[in-house]
Amino acid sequence: MNYFIVLGKTLFFYFLITIIYRIMGKREVGELSIMDLIVSIFIAELAAISIDNYKENIFISVIPIMVLVIIQIVLSKLSLKSTKIRSVLDGNPSMIIERGKVNFKEMLKQRYNLDDLLVQLRSSGIKSIEEVDYAILETSGKLSVFKRDDDKNRVYPLPVIIDGKIQKDVLYQIGKDSIWLEKTLNHENYQLEDVFYGFYQKNKLFLIRKEVVK
Repeated sequence: MNYFIVLGKTLFFYFLITIIYRIMGKREVGELSIMDLIVSIFIAELAAISIDNYKENIFISVIPIMVLVIIQIVLSKLSLKSTKIRSVLDGNPSMIIERGKVNFKEMLKQRYNLDDLLVQLRSSGIKSIEEVDYAILETSGKLSVFKRDDDKNRVYPLPVIIDGKIQKDVLYQIGKDSIWLEKTLNHENYQLEDVFYGFYQKNKLFLIRKEVVK
């Protein structure tokens, strides 16, 4: 009889967790944020405990699982509307290599050592650091690599505005200031808070308007 209870609980949690992750949204395993990972571990542990303790009422585990799911969905909604909340929950990408130069200060800040860098470069098919133009450590821990191009005139798009927020370091990097940005926005009939994403490439600012999230 106990075997049937364990089997029943296993099937129940299998379908329940499948539905939960469909509700929480699609994301690759390697791109899970810290909050996603924490929730995933908790859900797995609660399900395992319930299956192991076959005499325990199944709803003792279901209730905390649903609470975790609700918290995760609410935080996800809030992070869509607030860059500050998104920054706290997910963190920010880090520039590890910029224009072929390794940013050791940022590596130390992220507790990211040279071995980690070389391993991820090799996994991207890069044999040497000298081949890299830019390398960005994403919030998921994945390293995004841009190889050095023989074409010296090639310029990567640089994010000047993200979700209505000015990226001051990028603005400084391209040799512009807030006055230039304000004039450009006015010329294009944009307000800063209306811009979802604005990037600078080939001496021009490209803007994408923000859609209202309901």
